[in-house]
Amino acid sequence: MERSQISVLFFGALTLAFLFVSTFADDDVFVLTETNFEKEVGQDSGALVEFYAPWCGHCKKLAPEYEKLGSSFKKAKSILIGKVDCDEHKSLCSKYGVSGYPTIQWFAKGSLEPKKYEGPRTAEALAEFVNNEGGTNVKVATLPSSVIVLTPDNFDQVVLDETKDVLVEFYAPWCGHCKNLAPTYEKVATAYKLEEDVVIANIDADKYRDLAEKYGVSGFPTLKFFPKGNKAGEDYDGGRDLDDFVKFINEKCGTNRDAKGKLTSQAGIVVSLDALVKEFVSAGSDEQKAILSRMEEEVEKLKGSSARFGKTYLKAAKSCIEKGSDYAKNEIERLQRMLEKSISPSKADEFIIKKNILSTFAA
Repeated sequence: MERSQISVLFFGALTLAFLFVSTFADDDVFVLTETNFEKEVGQDSGALVEFYAPWCGHCKKLAPEYEKLGSSFKKAKSILIGKVDCDEHKSLCSKYGVSGYPTIQWFAKGSLEPKKYEGPRTAEALAEFVNNEGGTNVKVATLPSSVIVLTPDNFDQVVLDETKDVLVEFYAPWCGHCKNLAPTYEKVATAYKLEEDVVIANIDADKYRDLAEKYGVSGFPTLKFFPKGNKAGEDYDGGRDLDDFVKFINEKCGTNRDAKGKLTSQAGIVVSLDALVKEFVSAGSDEQKAILSRMEEEVEKLKGSSARFGKTYLKAAKSCIEKGSDYAKNEIERLQRMLEKSISPSKADEFIIKKNILSTFAA
């Protein structure tokens, strides 16, 4: 097998391994499957399990409350908060008599005989139920909001800032659609909280009607996007699911985040440097030095975040020349190990960007 083929297989396997770990590590709600259900449920912990379908509207409405519950019980070793995708695991859901979504069932410690939960679908009500059944005393965690609250005093300062891309929700406290959107909008803000140039904000348009009228707001919620180049504002007419917002912001702001705020495999990639990297990795050592000079010239032309990423490209190229062709592969392995540890979100961003750029040298 040729070396290039081995590299493709290696990095493919590495990526799959990372995705597998992420699937179970990112959520505070444990993902249960036909394979792991009886290994986790009915063992040493009591378990609350949501049986859901991805397309189910009631499930989507429950999701933020259930995640809040999972976050609250994350450190309670005697309790597991889990969920099962019934589209993917039909036989498992059928086994436990699930006929509608969401179905929430309690499994006592050491038992696979479920008790159906019939109460309100709020994090507080679910927590009270779990505490009663599991003999715990856990309170629902209150997380700080990542949405910037606007008023007439700070509206212009935040929204009209030419260095920021700003998404604004004009809402009314009594509006049912606004209440339904609120948990999704919070997730959008959380996903982009590390993006210095992106602001997710809202304003009580019922309280501050003059501002609402100024921007032509006549219904709630109204969403307007104020990009760096157009502070008159543009109507947001896209979908109201988290993925819809993420796609919109990535396209409009040039960001590369997923719905959970993690950087994607495209983060840090500079298209204008990719062709030079391809030449670099297939060239001999003398030619590589000449190509490095061309890369330096190209990086000089870059601005903003691209200029910062360009410096990482140059550092990677220099290290490849100094340390040999295995440098990129070895460094990716090291970064992957670091990413699997408990590190800050900002440090994870740094490592992912570096790993993405190094992958262009290892292809």
